[in-house]
Amino acid sequence: MQILAIGDVIGKPGRQAVQKLLPGLKKQYHLDLVIANGENAAGGLGLTVPTAHELLDAGVDVITSGNHIWDQKDIIPHLDGELPIIRPLNYPPGVPGRGYLTHEHVAVVNLIGRTFINNYDCPFRAMDALIPRLRDSCSVIIVDFHAEATSEKVAMGRYLDGRVSAVVGTHTHVGTIDARIFPKGTAHVTDLGMTGPKESIIGDDIQGVLQRFLTVMPARLPVANEHTIIFNSVLVSVDEKTGQALSIERVDREVEV
Repeated sequence: MQILAIGDVIGKPGRQAVQKLLPGLKKQYHLDLVIANGENAAGGLGLTVPTAHELLDAGVDVITSGNHIWDQKDIIPHLDGELPIIRPLNYPPGVPGRGYLTHEHVAVVNLIGRTFINNYDCPFRAMDALIPRLRDSCSVIIVDFHAEATSEKVAMGRYLDGRVSAVVGTHTHVGTIDARIFPKGTAHVTDLGMTGPKESIIGDDIQGVLQRFLTVMPARLPVANEHTIIFNSVLVSVDEKTGQALSIERVDREVEV
């Protein structure tokens, strides 16, 4: 099974890059499942129903998210609906939406880290509770771990080694070069990176970000106005019978939009 996981999609430029590149990648790699983190897809903050449909129409099968999933209020009523969108599993009980979904015999799980972000429920124990419920119906489990600290993301990969097929990190928008398979068969990369403007600061306007650092004044940061877009992702090949990863490789592209 060939699975593509796409790094945080940033605003309209990121959505356009997915639309231009994904159809060709699906043919090139014979993809069975495409996962994209869409929590920044609407103007750089949050996700809306129209922007979700843009990603789904381009060929994305499951949209994961993170701490910005609540930024666009109109998406919240749809998190319990039919759209294949998930929010982090380890939010407290009673929060709208779901933390995982199944696509045929594959489970896609979304987690959020706690280090440098917020006080969520423990993501490690959340997975301990979930995995036994998935094993009877899903041989393949893919985890998007939306976290700030590289140590926490590597720790999650080590903790779940042999129990899930892959753990891919999101949130920092900076791709890492440590894609590998751990000893018990779990593919891991600390961060996928982003799909957004190349000449930017993690997708946002350079001068706006610099001004915030220099003045410490709060301000809305617009998505960078740049036509060269980087597309960061990883391709994971999984044995459907065992659920173990066979390979993981970065798939990084640039495109003009």
